[in-house]
Amino acid sequence: MDNLDMKILTRLLNNCRESDRQIGIELGISGGAVRARIRKMQAKEIIEEFFIKVEPPVLGYGVLYFVVSGENIKEILEQASLVGEPYFVVPCVGGITVCGISVKENIEQKIELAKKLMKDVKVLSIFEAENPGYISNLTKTDLEILEELIKDPRQKIEQIAKNTKMSTKTITRCIEKLHENEGIQFTLVYDPKKIENFIPHAILTWIEGDLKETLENLNDSFSESYLQIPFVAKNQIVLFMYSNDIYKMDELTQKVRNIQNVKTADLFIPKKISFYVKWIEKAINDFKKSPKLHLTYQTN
Repeated sequence: MDNLDMKILTRLLNNCRESDRQIGIELGISGGAVRARIRKMQAKEIIEEFFIKVEPPVLGYGVLYFVVSGENIKEILEQASLVGEPYFVVPCVGGITVCGISVKENIEQKIELAKKLMKDVKVLSIFEAENPGYISNLTKTDLEILEELIKDPRQKIEQIAKNTKMSTKTITRCIEKLHENEGIQFTLVYDPKKIENFIPHAILTWIEGDLKETLENLNDSFSESYLQIPFVAKNQIVLFMYSNDIYKMDELTQKVRNIQNVKTADLFIPKKISFYVKWIEKAINDFKKSPKLHLTYQTN
């Protein structure tokens, strides 16, 4: 991996539907060169799959974050599934695993239930994600197209139209709508351990003060080190970054802690990243049975 590979990976993480040609224009190389580098990363299994990431609130679900001690993913998922469906699981350096669980209702009760039931896993923290207020006005047509995109988010519009028996105009309009939704991201899943010469990491910050101003300050100071655009919640900003050595990574974390309004900043170094779509498929199937034409949901 070199800096150009990382820049291509970054662009795909933020929008995997961006064309090779457009990425090449932005980076000053040909579309063919971009395509060759993407294929190289796929061959080396650095890029595991292209993926459409949907934040649970978009489909009417809440999110619980679990931080547990241990890396037995099977055991962790068995315990977590007692309260909801897995959304993502990320084992990190140091024997810590972070996972997100999508839950439908009674979130406070689910937290208490999890604390009682998850006795076989050492739980360090369980908390509800404070969402920034995602608004979903997806129609059944949107969800049918989303269901198709889950199979391959880089599919050509013509292929999606053929598979769904819809017009290319409808597909184009829907994909534009999905792109505009802050809770939906066309991205990919990568293997952190196979990225040679660079260390992907995440810095979870808790903010006290103006969130927008703090994000602007973080962007001004650290955007050159971003692997993905930051994830923003009501009082949290998660920075996805990469460094070329552990000392640089530690230096970045310390600098983040010194930004105004940043109360705390915790460093996580992922060893594996897994996303799950079973909860999405269930949500789509449930809505298909509903007499409503629009899925409308807003979380505060």
